[in-house]
Amino acid sequence: QVQLVESGGGLVQAGGSLRLSCTTSGRTLRSYALGWFRQAPGKERVLVAAINWSGGSTYYADSAKGRFTISRDNAKNTLYLQMNSLKPEDTAVYYCAAARVLGLQAVAEEYNYWGQGTQVTVSS
Repeated sequence: QVQLVESGGGLVQAGGSLRLSCTTSGRTLRSYALGWFRQAPGKERVLVAAINWSGGSTYYADSAKGRFTISRDNAKNTLYLQMNSLKPEDTAVYYCAAARVLGLQAVAEEYNYWGQGTQVTVSS
């Protein structure tokens, strides 16, 4: 079992930055593909960014391109999402997820483990 814990969310003004982190205790994330999803009130959970096991391959939703950067540090067992130039429409609960495969996964159904989420609120 993989238990994921997100941190780094909070309240920020439009144009500001946040860095989300996701880690787990015990089991290594080295052999998992990882992703960040978000869910705004009344909307479906959507993929923001994904990364393969080594960090050598990444994917971004159009809404994240050029502003967000996904990365991972396998030695620290941690996934990151650097979010810059934040907009009010980025307000959502952000979830990290892990898939029991090495290759990048862009579909929520491919992920096996989920964190509890961290709230990001961007004020205008």
